[in-house]
Amino acid sequence: MLRNSFVKSSAASRASALQFVRFASTKYDVVVIGGGPGGYIAAIKAAQLGYNTACVEKRGSLGGTCLNVGCIPSKSLLNNTHLYHQIKHDSKHRGIEIAGDVSVNFSTLMAAKDKAVKGLTSGIEMLFKKNGVTYLKGEASFVDEHNINVKPIDGSENLEVEGTNFIVATGSEPTPFPGIEIDEERIVSSTGVLSLKELPKRMSIIGGGIIGLEMASVYARLGTEVTVIEFQSAIGAGMDAEVAKQSQKLLAKQGLNFKLGTKVTKGVREGDVVKIEVEDVKSGKKEELESDVLLVAIGRRPYTKNLDFEKAGLELDNKGRVVIDSELKTKHDHIRVIGDVTFGPMLAHKAEEEGVAAAEYIKHGHGHVNYANIPSVMYTHPEVAWVGLNEQQLKEQGIKYKVGKFPFIANSRAKTNLDTDGFVKFLADAETQRVLGVHIIGANAGEMIAEAGLALEYGASTEDIARTCHAHPTLSEAFKEAALATFDKPLNF
Repeated sequence: MLRNSFVKSSAASRASALQFVRFASTKYDVVVIGGGPGGYIAAIKAAQLGYNTACVEKRGSLGGTCLNVGCIPSKSLLNNTHLYHQIKHDSKHRGIEIAGDVSVNFSTLMAAKDKAVKGLTSGIEMLFKKNGVTYLKGEASFVDEHNINVKPIDGSENLEVEGTNFIVATGSEPTPFPGIEIDEERIVSSTGVLSLKELPKRMSIIGGGIIGLEMASVYARLGTEVTVIEFQSAIGAGMDAEVAKQSQKLLAKQGLNFKLGTKVTKGVREGDVVKIEVEDVKSGKKEELESDVLLVAIGRRPYTKNLDFEKAGLELDNKGRVVIDSELKTKHDHIRVIGDVTFGPMLAHKAEEEGVAAAEYIKHGHGHVNYANIPSVMYTHPEVAWVGLNEQQLKEQGIKYKVGKFPFIANSRAKTNLDTDGFVKFLADAETQRVLGVHIIGANAGEMIAEAGLALEYGASTEDIARTCHAHPTLSEAFKEAALATFDKPLNF
């Protein structure tokens, strides 16, 4: 018989766990493996569509990498360090006098981050309860294409669970750097850098992508000497080249040091110091750096450990991703895969869209994800956001296009806010003015990019946007003016 819950023998622990973990049977209409953004959304949607649904998660808290050790904790640190930096360096220009010194309590800063994480992860458990999703706290592995084994995290007896349908959403993990051993103390991954015990005086970061640059911003604001080491000749993989160049310029003004076109050949911890050997890609010139902390942020890879996919006959490609078709199906119609563990950008919102689509495919036989309209955001200050194609891609595809730009320095709200760095850039079809891509660097870029996504989804032209009334004074007026600039002259610049 299946026990009521994954609980230890004590009455207290049993009472606590029974709130969310209660099993009526070992068979479910839909079994979701992984409780991250893709998995928990898929489970909730499947339950809302009338399916008896279970979600298996081994972390012990829902939300996956994003909520626990990714998007959410990093945004807490980014927001709070930005406030600190603004108070310390910018308040006097706004007529705000600070009596005495302004300092950071590092442990309280980290505690605020943990509080935000706990509130959101526990909130998902409540959503599971509200929607009737069974939450299985354990590690899943396939027995065959119809059954999985679940090893409870509390050490109780393993369970065999049968599913009519499976949705695999096991996410990703930090990509290791060959030859560099991560101890999550002095040499850290994107997980460890979120929970340092003390503020380092020096930090080196391998990787100039979004994760590396966001963490560089956090610690530079707190006074850490930060050096970003990037193999490519530009930062921000995936960014429009013009935007990436401007972003680097602004981040450098904030104190970040950049070593571009540089490869790391060695990284070794010696006591409380990390020694890093680097080499210029073009000249071959070698250099040795020393840091208190080395962050390895070279990307992420699909998480497939201990899942025994081969027992279900699931295939992996040469990048370790589960092979699926356009309807998210594997070779088995009843097993679908979503999120970081398969193709596409490793973004939480992409996984969420696939989670909804997977449940709808099971219910209706059709679903929808527009992979050409997945926004990306870097939450530095100023923020960087983009959606659709960039100039490099348009040139490669031979598409004729027009560019429309508008700087925030000419925007009334930005000037009022004393926050004028950056611009909005539109890329539009040269003949039809249809929006092909939008790239923004500036305050609130991550919020503004949603309007661009809506325009792309409905095939809007830049004239459609330019003729839509935008409230004054708002930053979004720069969006309207940039659209206008693709076919006419802007009005305020």
